[in-house]
Amino acid sequence: MSPINVFEAASALPDAWSSRVLGRVGTASVKVLRMDDKPLEAESHGTAEMLFVLVGKLELVVDDVDVTVGPGGMYCVPAGARHAVRPGSWGTLVIVEVPES
Repeated sequence: MSPINVFEAASALPDAWSSRVLGRVGTASVKVLRMDDKPLEAESHGTAEMLFVLVGKLELVVDDVDVTVGPGGMYCVPAGARHAVRPGSWGTLVIVEVPES
């Protein structure tokens, strides 16, 4: 595998909140996406996901609790937790998750 410029990969995405798989570690996918200021509907997954903000800010509501993750910050959304993106999220986000079967 060759080195990947995560920022270039994020800027090449067609739309905000449209992710691209950069690679895999075991069964986990490592994805990148570009955040814009728009909120996203609540969702939950059967597996946990790790959210790492490279640049910008991620505003979440996780099980009715507001969570802010700044640049260089990382947050683990537990399996089954309802989470939604609040307005004001922007920048580059890396997600590590194990796909649900």
